[in-house]
Amino acid sequence: MSYEQILYEVKDRIATITLNRPEFLNAWTDTIADEVWLATHKADADPEVRVMVLTGAGRAFCSGGDVTGFKTTDPRQLIDKLPRTYDFSRRPDYQGRATYFPALKKPIIAMLNGPTAGLGLVHALYCDMRIAADDVVITTAFSRIGLASEYGMAWGLKNVTGFSAAMDLLLSGRKVRGEEALRLGLVSQLHPKEKLLDATYAYARDLTDNVSPRSLQVLKRQMWELPFQTLHESLMSDCEAMMASNVCEDFQEGKRAFMEKRKPNFTGN
Repeated sequence: MSYEQILYEVKDRIATITLNRPEFLNAWTDTIADEVWLATHKADADPEVRVMVLTGAGRAFCSGGDVTGFKTTDPRQLIDKLPRTYDFSRRPDYQGRATYFPALKKPIIAMLNGPTAGLGLVHALYCDMRIAADDVVITTAFSRIGLASEYGMAWGLKNVTGFSAAMDLLLSGRKVRGEEALRLGLVSQLHPKEKLLDATYAYARDLTDNVSPRSLQVLKRQMWELPFQTLHESLMSDCEAMMASNVCEDFQEGKRAFMEKRKPNFTGN
């Protein structure tokens, strides 16, 4: 299918989804929301895709929500507006308009190539990891324009940085740059801008080439379930997942490859 405000490409088993409004610093619109939902679910269902990369065209990742591009100003409609029906097989927490990334099976890497603010930061937080340029600028932004945390940003920030740092970033709306973003855990890797693309895709290719796609999906699910589990529930969940993994084909292939000192040929089964 064709898209109006994003680009979609699959190469080397990596699906790249690019917000494509560079003249507006990729400000988020209803159209982008719908198209990113469609593209991520397309990639999630594609057996040729193992990892997704979400990034922005031009010099920004996403400057936040484009208020001129939203079709409604009623926040209840924004929360409720979903491009699909409710899925009873998924945790309700991960079915919101901006919170569904954790419910997708495959890992999503946010490549933060520039300014990441407001609604752009919300979506970056729900990606599985964030790799950024060393000149990245990150801000919650809301308090400085008279708004509140939206789409679970407070939850996402606390989940990533801890309570004190999340409170600071929300209350102050200040700008966080490169090294501080790395120290706070907002990003997991930092690279010179000119090397960001190569570093991000080298990491993504390592996942696609050397890691079991089944393990990627199981481990992602285990991590995103943690905020809702007690230690006992996590132990029981891990036990169940490990028993299932012990009899899967990828584990058998992993053992053979280890014994034969060769690269494994994982199938995801």
